[in-house]
Amino acid sequence: QVQLVESGGGSVQTGGSLRLSCAASGLTFSAYAMAWFRQAPGKEREFVAAINWSGSSTNYADSVKVRYTVSRDNNRNTVYLQMNSLKPEDTAVYYCAAAISRVATRLATYDYWGQGTQVTVSS
Repeated sequence: QVQLVESGGGSVQTGGSLRLSCAASGLTFSAYAMAWFRQAPGKEREFVAAINWSGSSTNYADSVKVRYTVSRDNNRNTVYLQMNSLKPEDTAVYYCAAAISRVATRLATYDYWGQGTQVTVSS
């Protein structure tokens, strides 16, 4: 059974940093592209960042470019999201997702999802 478990969320002030982790099990992690999405209250889930199977290719939403960095450790079956210079508009539940295909921004591309971790940024 595939499991994606996010951790590292919390509450920070504007300008602060957080590092999210997503531990995967039940799949051949190195074969999957991984992504982070987020969903704010009353809004649709949106793409944040993605990384290909080897870590050699990444993609970011314009709203988080420069501030966020996605990375992965295939030895630990874990993908990370380093979030710097956080803003109140970054407040959301953050989800990790896995896709057997290449890096993509569409939700429908992803085969497996975690339960999410809350990130709250106060002004």
